[in-house]
Amino acid sequence: MPHLDIVTNVTILNSVAILTALLQVITQCTAKERNRFLIPSITAFILILLGNVLFLYMYIMKDPTDTKMLIWVGLAVGGSILVSLNWWEGYFKVISEHTKSDGLKNVCKDVAKCRNVLQIFSSLVRIAVTAGVVGAYVPLAKMDWSIVTSIPRRETRIIAITIGVQLISSALCHWFALLACKMHALRRCFILPLYLASLGVMALYVIPVIVYYQDYRANLNSTLGTNFSNYCNVVVDGRSGNLTGSVFPHLVLDVTHTLCFLDMSRIMDIGFLTGSSVSWWLGLVLSTLHLWYLSVFRIQRTQDLFSRRLYEGTFIEQSLLLNTRFDIQTRGRRNQWRFDTAMVYLCATMWHETYDEMLNIIISIFRLDKYRPKNEKEHRDFTFEAHIYFDDAFQQVEGSQGRHLNEYAQTLVQVLAEVYSIFTSMDEKFFGQKQQIPDQKLIRTPYGGRLELTMPHGNNIFVHYKDKDLIRHKKRWSQIMYLYFLLGWKLMTKYYKRWEKGEKEKELKEEVKREKHNTYLLALDGDTDFQPASVMLLIDRLKMYPHVGAACGRIHPTGSGPAVWFQKFEYAISHWLQKTAEHVIGCVLCSPGCFSLFRAEALMDDNVMKRYASKSIEASNYIQYDQGEDRWLCTLLLKQGWRVEYNSASDAYTNAPEDFKELYNQRRRWGPSTLANIVDLLGATNTVSKKNSSISKLFMLYQLFNITSAILAPATICLMIAGSLSFMLTLDAGWALVLAIIPPAIYLILCFKLKADTQITIAAILSVIYSFLMLVVTLSTVGSMIKDQTILTPSSMFVVAMAFIYVVTALMHPQEVQLVFFGFLYILCIPSAYLLLTIYSMVNMNNVSWGTREVKPPAGAAQPQATTPQTKTKKAKGTFQRLFSWAKCCKKSQQYSEGRPLSTQETLMPEPQPSEPQPLNTIVDDTGIPGIPEEQERQVEPALIPAQCWVTQLQEASTDMKLQEDFLDKEEEEFWIELQKKYLEPLPDDKEKKKKMENDLRELRNKINFAFFMLNALWLAATFTLQIFGSAVFIKIPKFDFDLENSGEYAQVDPIGFMFILGFATSIVIQFIAMLYHRIYTLVHYVAFMDTEPRQPKPDIEELYLQGKKEEASSNDDSVAPSEYEEWSEDEFDDSDDEDFNPPLYSRNYNGGTMV
Repeated sequence: MPHLDIVTNVTILNSVAILTALLQVITQCTAKERNRFLIPSITAFILILLGNVLFLYMYIMKDPTDTKMLIWVGLAVGGSILVSLNWWEGYFKVISEHTKSDGLKNVCKDVAKCRNVLQIFSSLVRIAVTAGVVGAYVPLAKMDWSIVTSIPRRETRIIAITIGVQLISSALCHWFALLACKMHALRRCFILPLYLASLGVMALYVIPVIVYYQDYRANLNSTLGTNFSNYCNVVVDGRSGNLTGSVFPHLVLDVTHTLCFLDMSRIMDIGFLTGSSVSWWLGLVLSTLHLWYLSVFRIQRTQDLFSRRLYEGTFIEQSLLLNTRFDIQTRGRRNQWRFDTAMVYLCATMWHETYDEMLNIIISIFRLDKYRPKNEKEHRDFTFEAHIYFDDAFQQVEGSQGRHLNEYAQTLVQVLAEVYSIFTSMDEKFFGQKQQIPDQKLIRTPYGGRLELTMPHGNNIFVHYKDKDLIRHKKRWSQIMYLYFLLGWKLMTKYYKRWEKGEKEKELKEEVKREKHNTYLLALDGDTDFQPASVMLLIDRLKMYPHVGAACGRIHPTGSGPAVWFQKFEYAISHWLQKTAEHVIGCVLCSPGCFSLFRAEALMDDNVMKRYASKSIEASNYIQYDQGEDRWLCTLLLKQGWRVEYNSASDAYTNAPEDFKELYNQRRRWGPSTLANIVDLLGATNTVSKKNSSISKLFMLYQLFNITSAILAPATICLMIAGSLSFMLTLDAGWALVLAIIPPAIYLILCFKLKADTQITIAAILSVIYSFLMLVVTLSTVGSMIKDQTILTPSSMFVVAMAFIYVVTALMHPQEVQLVFFGFLYILCIPSAYLLLTIYSMVNMNNVSWGTREVKPPAGAAQPQATTPQTKTKKAKGTFQRLFSWAKCCKKSQQYSEGRPLSTQETLMPEPQPSEPQPLNTIVDDTGIPGIPEEQERQVEPALIPAQCWVTQLQEASTDMKLQEDFLDKEEEEFWIELQKKYLEPLPDDKEKKKKMENDLRELRNKINFAFFMLNALWLAATFTLQIFGSAVFIKIPKFDFDLENSGEYAQVDPIGFMFILGFATSIVIQFIAMLYHRIYTLVHYVAFMDTEPRQPKPDIEELYLQGKKEEASSNDDSVAPSEYEEWSEDEFDDSDDEDFNPPLYSRNYNGGTMV
């Protein structure tokens, strides 16, 4: 290369596409289809050959007797051909797919299996060959090694800088090119810049040469003729060899020297040089023309983008273009490489949700229905069904033949009807007639009942009402119920029937595997609010990365009050730093059940779904299995080798506890279950790290440090308070520590003696006191900095660094930056959250009740109207209607029982137990019976006959949406009966067993609490002992003032505390770096998503609705009554004249509002 001109050196790199062009021709001919890029590939091969011929002729004909030049020219052409062998693998794979040779296919499979080893081996060989060539060049060129070793220091530095710049720039070029492809900017940010790269480099070299040459000619006397050869002899060759002043003129003259071999004043030399350069460049362009039509998906995997994982730093632009995947492109079929249509099941669990909470999730589901209509073929990336599992939905009503739905279940039907009416009337004009809601289905099932609803755009919602007398209740059993129904019945049954009909088992297994891989379950809570874009972003993760078993989004707590403000910042920090760190350096350990997408293939793996369905037998099972079911499910997935990821752009909103008691009860469940699952994973470190490629032993060490920090949090808080007391009251450090320990120690003893409600009341009082103390601690830390005139003490540096990291982290999340202001409240609540709450949750570990929503009334549910005296006419009519409903219910039940034995609610239901009287339904009508005076009508008592079953109850209550009774398929009915018997039968009320389990839980609680608080006591004792010895064992660290000058004083730090602070700071730095990395790839995914999804306008009516919901959430008053809501929706939504309304694709709202 040093013997060639600069233009040839730059453009000959494009000739490395010669073998690629030839392989493209062979590949497309092997496919035996009318390939649209066959002619461009042939033309590219011819042009590159032409460029080589022109290059050889230009140099050889200059001096045919110059043997050395013949060697250099031959090496240049031969080297380019050898380099072109780099990218054979991608074409070899495509050729093997279209060949009939089994041997070729086997070779391709073997190469794919040992690809990494082959690339490492080939890289080592290339390094050895390069070193050998360099070592042989010196003696072959009759040079002395002393010349190489005696290069001046300045030239050596220039060479080193040049090599360093080349290495860094090529790595950055490869990284940015990869990001461009992932961002779906293949053409404008990948192909076009790489095409122009060699042209730009050539212009960068040639233009200064021309400018210097023209300046030289302008400075000469016009009477003296000059040409390029004279310029080379006088200026280039006659310059001084000493490098003084600027380096750039010397570089320009060096470049000019390479062109002096040719007479650039002659048209023929210029023509040969230009012809070879243009031929090579056009050959590269035509050989990569297929990239303009390449199908690239959002966040495409690197291994699917490029054939080889390595890149050529010397040929960076050619390497990136030629290494990109090659697909057979045929006429009339542009994109062949597509994903199968995914099936997404939205699975929500409900219990005692309020009207507004139900409204959030139902609107979100209807919004998704409008975003992906079932009957439109434009978007076939996924289809979906929504399933809502309502726990404990039935109650017994006196005087009724069958069970009734409770007020929460009735509220859900009312919400469905109202939201349906809203979404069907959105597109109507002001004077448009309101559309009638189509009839929907009610079905009696062995577990209770089902409501089947078809949404306006064809997708379905299935509401499964569970009767706890027929089927096991609580959230985990609802999840097991939909896992076996959706994955066992809906997914697998059809293949079993086909197998029974005689279809080939091998083909069926392939289809089953593919469908399991492309079936996803979106786990939701009954109050989750989400946008369609959030679902799409999670689907992207599972579609692109086959080893991802689950992915979760960014959860935003909604509500108002100090408890919610604290949770907003707590959630933000945990997602900004902790979850991102887990995603980057390992796996997310908990994918929350309120908004997470799971792959069916992962859930159906060995020891996942079946293990998840196991009953709690031991005391520890109740804590690990039932108190944190989502974390335990993720633990099972991680142990089976599946990866769990986090996508911060996928936002979802869920109501957070607004009451101090409810918050403490929620964390009482979460704390012990988190501890149990992490300890379970740490105990299986060797197995998990071998089976799960995303989890390393270093990651488990990181988790060990985190769990250790959490365990020692109470002692750490006591030490922090002791330090503050020592500073403020000028107490001895030992006495300050004793004083700081006394209140939590007393609270710990009281927790073992008092009831849970009393414990929470005491914790609330202490939290207020500690908040004032934390304010003093914060101010004392600042005061210590001012007093010592330095921030370079361990505690000061730690506080300043933490503040800096949190502020920068918030700025890296610009749409959530306002949450950083809640950090001040978070600081004040640290003792309550990490000291008192830890004590409460550990002492009450034996309490395995849910703790939230247990007695919360449905504030937004329609309240029954006050009973007014009825006339005889009303009584008679109400009586006749009740009797008719009773007859209808009996008739339907009898038909259902005769056709499907042992499956009706009446046959499976035990004898009804007496319960408290519930609000009774009444029918009020203004029509009187002729012949009865009005005075007598007023004296008649109201009718007290209730609806005779839940079917007639809903049919009578639902006026806007007619509900027709239907029957369950016989095979599905048998499936439910079998599933109930095997997994979901209600647990017997065995008092002895229950008492034994209570004792076991109490004993387990005592053992764990002893170990837990003993560790904290040892930590405090060690610190107290070190403080007694004082300066003898303390580490002395010099203090520096604000001018960074040594003040001559020393800060004394105990070694244990110093090591703990150092470890915690290291953990935070790791999380911060991981956050920066995660933000970059989140931005890439978000930009790719916004670039590939159509942007749809947001009409004014939607803004009005959003504003109304924001006002509801911010006021935090009682929920809007359904009648008011319905009236508002009719008045407002009928006013819209936008016929082409489409819901917005992506938006965020932090006020807890719901946007349609």
